[in-house]
Amino acid sequence: MTAATARVAEPGTATVLARAAIAEWLRLRTVRTTWWCLLAAAVATVGIGTLSALDEAEDEAEMANASGTTVAATVAGEYGTLVGQFALLVLVLLAVTSEYGSGAIAPTLQWTPRRGVLLAARVAVPVAVATAAAVLLALAADVLAKLLAPDLVLSSGELAGSLGRIAGVLLAAGVLTAGLGFLLRSTAGALAAVFLLLLVLPVLLPAFGAWAADVGELLPGSGAVWTLLGEPDMTAGQATALLAGWAAAALAAGGWSLLRRDAG
Repeated sequence: MTAATARVAEPGTATVLARAAIAEWLRLRTVRTTWWCLLAAAVATVGIGTLSALDEAEDEAEMANASGTTVAATVAGEYGTLVGQFALLVLVLLAVTSEYGSGAIAPTLQWTPRRGVLLAARVAVPVAVATAAAVLLALAADVLAKLLAPDLVLSSGELAGSLGRIAGVLLAAGVLTAGLGFLLRSTAGALAAVFLLLLVLPVLLPAFGAWAADVGELLPGSGAVWTLLGEPDMTAGQATALLAGWAAAALAAGGWSLLRRDAG
């Protein structure tokens, strides 16, 4: 009598993705660097953002009174996010590149051989954490600025719009950072690229002439600054296209690197 061998059905993609996301969340919250990055982001976003809002409120008090306009407290969260976002992007980057440095990426790919699923989980979880943290810290900065300077205006409409823009910037910047991490497989190299694209080049290039300024306005950092502060001169569609386009290109390049290249 022949015993029939039961075939064990493989779990579906949704199940594997859920398990991978849970594993990424456990890995993210159990390392100390995550909490240090969140602390640094809190100090930068709430501290620097609040001080910037108070300084702007003081500088523009006479002008606002003369024209009948007021200063929004949401400038605290927006200014603070411009600085604090980099601590959160380091969090995203370390979640992607740390295993390449330690060599643990090989067993990870053995445990999760569906590389597309690993890519989705490893991008989605840290980017979601960074985006949520940025929104909460910006909210804290706005409220604190309002408490310290009651003349600042904090309406629900302005607050919702500001937090929505901050979420969009962090979402795009986080995906860009994760994609560069998968592509370069180096924390230092990817971090340098992120700083250049989001901060250094958009600020420095205008000093080298009109053509360099035009190049600087094509970088994602210019789109982020316009989204948060309304500078430089561009439209909402252009800023959105810059952020989304760079994020999509980086994710595509990083995804190709993970799916097609060896783990080493």
